[in-house]
Amino acid sequence: MKLTNRDFAAKGRAAAQSCSIFFFCGQDEAGANAAANDLVTWLPDPGERVELSGAELRGDPAKLGDEARSSSLFGDRRHIWVRASGEEALEALKVLIETGEAGAGEACPVIVIATSATDKSRSAKLLDKRKDALVAMFYPPDLQSVTRAVRALADGAGVRLGGDLAERIARAANLDVRLARSEVEKLALYLDASAQSPQAATAEDLDAIGAASEDDGFAPLVNAVMGGQAAKVGIELARMKQLGLNPVGVLLAFERRAAQLARIAAALGPRPFGDLNRGEEARLGIFFKEKREIGQQFALWRHGDKLDRLTQRLVGLHRDLLTNSQAAELLLAQGLADIARVAGARAR
Repeated sequence: MKLTNRDFAAKGRAAAQSCSIFFFCGQDEAGANAAANDLVTWLPDPGERVELSGAELRGDPAKLGDEARSSSLFGDRRHIWVRASGEEALEALKVLIETGEAGAGEACPVIVIATSATDKSRSAKLLDKRKDALVAMFYPPDLQSVTRAVRALADGAGVRLGGDLAERIARAANLDVRLARSEVEKLALYLDASAQSPQAATAEDLDAIGAASEDDGFAPLVNAVMGGQAAKVGIELARMKQLGLNPVGVLLAFERRAAQLARIAAALGPRPFGDLNRGEEARLGIFFKEKREIGQQFALWRHGDKLDRLTQRLVGLHRDLLTNSQAAELLLAQGLADIARVAGARAR
């Protein structure tokens, strides 16, 4: 069986009841991880989790079958959770299937999250025609699909969300489903909501829990790079990696800032940044807490074709991230470091 992020929410529950091998792949690593966690909750009896790495299975392909057919310490049910890269789990999956067909006995559910693999990989091809297996392909996130995911998360938590609020959470999470889930969970706790006792959420409720506005979590990185503050860039990139944030979602924050600077340039013409009145600032999305940083960045990027070239660089970087998902974090770090160096040279 084969699903994508577009139909997983609707069909994944049925697959959890009928399949025993689950292979999650695609460029949206955050979405694949979130979906895999959802699937565990849909299993008839998930039991304890046994975690294996792709490197372990590559070195010992028989280990997957051995663990999947072993009992837990107390004889309870279990499921196997594998984090792999590319085809690391391929041989182990082959052994699991072959030994099962040879009569080795029933295996517990096996869930593989394979970063940098796709539905065209050999592992996916091994499984997608089998009735006992599911291949779930997660394409790069877009605002519409993440908004739908937020509404599904909210429904499960007993939070009634309008489309505008779901979109606000999706944007605030920079299209990262893991961050969006955290916001929904905070909102459910604040409202004392549950599936049995659903509650409606308002914009005021989001404000009350301190839900991030769009790009708040990335403001330090955006400001460091766009302002040419090279000493801070490394620190902020390390924070991004530690949080496991989606590189495409992070880059979108830079694309929005570049677009904002272009709108400011069009509105001002030859006038200086300080000429903007409060009404213009509001229309251009310039808020007090970042007005100084935006003004400094505007001074660095406004002249000549600098903004056009910056936009072209970001578009090219976005394309590179989508076509080279395995190296997305490295490509993003290199691209942002280059932009910060250019901005820093102009600041001197």
